[in-house]
Amino acid sequence: MHPKSHHIPGKKVGKPLMNNSKVANITAARVFFRDIQEWGWTPRRFDPIRAIPISRKMLAQRKPAPRLIADDIWAKLLWAGLNLRADDLPVCTYRAGQTRLPKEVPWYPLTMVRAVTVIWLFAGLRSDEIRRLRVGCVRRQRQDGTEPMTSESLATKTVCLLDVPVNKTGAAFTKPVDGYVGEAITAWERERPTQPAVLDRKTGSVENFLFLDRGKQIGTDYLNQTIIPMLCRKAGIAAVDARGNITSHRARSTIASQLFNAKEPMTLFELQAWLGHRSLSSTQYYAQITPTKLTQSYKDAGYFERNMRTISVLIDQEVIRTGGAASGEAWKYFDLGHGYCTYDFFDQCPHRMACAKCSFYVPKESSRAQLLEAKSNLQRMMQEIPLREEERAAVEDGIEALHRLTGKLTDVPAPDGQTPRALVQITRLKFGS
Repeated sequence: MHPKSHHIPGKKVGKPLMNNSKVANITAARVFFRDIQEWGWTPRRFDPIRAIPISRKMLAQRKPAPRLIADDIWAKLLWAGLNLRADDLPVCTYRAGQTRLPKEVPWYPLTMVRAVTVIWLFAGLRSDEIRRLRVGCVRRQRQDGTEPMTSESLATKTVCLLDVPVNKTGAAFTKPVDGYVGEAITAWERERPTQPAVLDRKTGSVENFLFLDRGKQIGTDYLNQTIIPMLCRKAGIAAVDARGNITSHRARSTIASQLFNAKEPMTLFELQAWLGHRSLSSTQYYAQITPTKLTQSYKDAGYFERNMRTISVLIDQEVIRTGGAASGEAWKYFDLGHGYCTYDFFDQCPHRMACAKCSFYVPKESSRAQLLEAKSNLQRMMQEIPLREEERAAVEDGIEALHRLTGKLTDVPAPDGQTPRALVQITRLKFGS
């Protein structure tokens, strides 16, 4: 049987199916047998769900895989679409006597082709939605969205609203698009000759389609067979990339992923409304997070900084040169903000972020700390200290968390062997309070 009878491209005949295609075909077979049994066409003899199972391996490998167009290729296509000229249009190849048009001229006007191209490049619509756009589908508003504008001021605005007709999965909806889309549509509406209304086979109503010329709509394959090859020729790129042919639907995935990975990105729910999806799971098959965006999000999360805190360390080189460090004199000082700790193994001290005021602690208001800061031969370095959950809370949340942390360490001995409870008792006996 001819490959086209199966709706499978000839180059794919004989090749193994992708995992998502396998799951889709098995699901379709299960639904078919379930429906014919429920409708009474055949007796109920088996359960299609159990008789035609989908393996766990296939379900595990099923994942969204949008065929995005690479950024450099997409940028060239955008340039080609925005700089389209009359000599870029393919001329019509027809037999003499079939039309009154002279030979070697484009079949459609440049303004109409430019409008179709700009919508494909910026609006993220399906090819059928582009074909079925109505006259007057551009809604003009002020930037605050309160008052309509005239068509003359549309080109100066950055965003306009586009009414999208009923699609294959949902009702008609309105989406914001770039003002250049509205400008291109308005330019074509000014030049568009009067055309008869045409039956919309999807809704059964008679409509004034936007892209109608000589009483006929643009073809269903006009984007794939004419517009995209024309843009590829003008941009100097191949019509096939690493992910396959550049098709009209791949632009929809590319635009959705770029909006999802922007500096101030759209959320999945906003992207769902913009694409016109009924289910959020459908949107996930279009939006793919890029490694660059994932890397930036990981950096912004601050996972390493959250678990590691950098402590400023002062090194007293004079004590080292004079040999005082060998006799036990302090030469390394960890800056805690409120004072210094002279304990060499500060990172192992349980009181490091809630100092127990032991003998290793030097408060900053003391004369010893002032002399330490006044020395000109101090070397300052940074040391990263891993923090526990309680210590991170003390650093991030403030005084209340610090009090909770010190309460837990009341009976934990400091490096000099004394506990905070014992230090408090000594202080009360010393000052009689």
